[in-house]
Amino acid sequence: MSIDEYDVVVAGAGTAGCYAAATIANEGLDVVIVERKDAEEAGHIACGDALKGADAFPEAIPKDRLEPAFTNTGVDHGRFEIPQEDTVLEIPVPGELAVIDRWEYGRRIIAGAEDAGVEFHYDTVINDVVQTGDGRVTGLRAKRGGDPVTYEADLVIDGAGSLSLLQDKADFEGTTFDTNVRYSQFCSAYREIVEVPEPVEWDDALVFKATDRAAGYLWYFPRTSTEINAGLGFQMNEEPMQLVEALKRDLRDRPEFEGAEVTDKLGAALPTRRPYDSAVAPGYMAVGDAAGHVNPTTGGGIAGAAYAGKYAGEQAVKAVSDGDVSEENLWRYNTRVMDHFGGRYAGLDVYNVLATAVDVDDLMGLLAALPGEKLAEALYEGSTSMSFGLKLKAAVKSFGYWGTIRNFYQTKSLADELLDHYGSYPTSPAAMANWTGERDAIMDRIYETTGADAKY
Repeated sequence: MSIDEYDVVVAGAGTAGCYAAATIANEGLDVVIVERKDAEEAGHIACGDALKGADAFPEAIPKDRLEPAFTNTGVDHGRFEIPQEDTVLEIPVPGELAVIDRWEYGRRIIAGAEDAGVEFHYDTVINDVVQTGDGRVTGLRAKRGGDPVTYEADLVIDGAGSLSLLQDKADFEGTTFDTNVRYSQFCSAYREIVEVPEPVEWDDALVFKATDRAAGYLWYFPRTSTEINAGLGFQMNEEPMQLVEALKRDLRDRPEFEGAEVTDKLGAALPTRRPYDSAVAPGYMAVGDAAGHVNPTTGGGIAGAAYAGKYAGEQAVKAVSDGDVSEENLWRYNTRVMDHFGGRYAGLDVYNVLATAVDVDDLMGLLAALPGEKLAEALYEGSTSMSFGLKLKAAVKSFGYWGTIRNFYQTKSLADELLDHYGSYPTSPAAMANWTGERDAIMDRIYETTGADAKY
């Protein structure tokens, strides 16, 4: 068995892993990314291909390296189709928005990380996590091209995606690392790349459509006016084939897809939950999907992953330089994630909890009654407010759904309270138990108000 030694070993060549590794390599440390796919397939993952906020991405991988993967920069709004109400909502999306070729994007971030000095080991399947007797993670065991190899490192960064194998193998007892992870907190996603004969009329929009269950939705994102990413997301506790059939049936029923050709099919899992309470343990950090760094209402995870990678990379450099990879010395990574987007994502997750307890027809009726710009705020910011005039207008439009609206506003008040609580996220692991206890008390009130089953 060979032994490879590095300052940092990163599992997974996705967005979070590449940004973390590039950040570390830019500071002169030795870092390797181990990736189970071969060099050709690396970066080829199931994704909706919508990218928001690329104008403010971290500089570890320059944006101009990514831009060739941006196939449609003309999208500027969401189009929500609600057939139950015979309604289409056109909702503005704040900030820069683009649809990308995700495989090309994957190649581009890998090339950017290589430019920074990151080493890549492809065809490498991780089998185990190496830990000392006191629980500090010191490396990984894997097979590279079928041959056993051990990676020894001061620090391991887990960018291995949703339901990461590394977290099944590692022993986190005695740490704050979040192990409250269940399949029901994750979504299965399936997408096809579809070539249509004629340009679609909605090539400037991200199209969403509800299924007949609140646990699933369809999307149509135009890479170009004739190349469409058509997909479906649904909670893992739902029957997958029944919901995939909903996508296929909708494709058959849409006239713009008549004569279309499917060029690629992929599926994946993604978190539809709040970010991990803590994503650090001695010698170990989790980033991106492996730490729940995904907007739980839209499934968008690229921007969060990029910044999680930056923050983890910067903290890794400090910890390795200090010779101290303790939980305490890695903690600032947690606080930066929570300050930037983690608290907001936790607030948004409250609406996922509400959706599990609301009749889908009532939910669609409510959405159809709300002003589009306020829906955009709720989807992307975690909170929104309405003037008296807008409230009155919505109330008139939503006659018959007032019970649902009352439930929604009670839930919104609790979501705002939760968001405020995340603003006081602890500055050290010693304060974590008290903070989580207070947070869980707010969640208990959310479950009571919504009537939803406990999610965590």
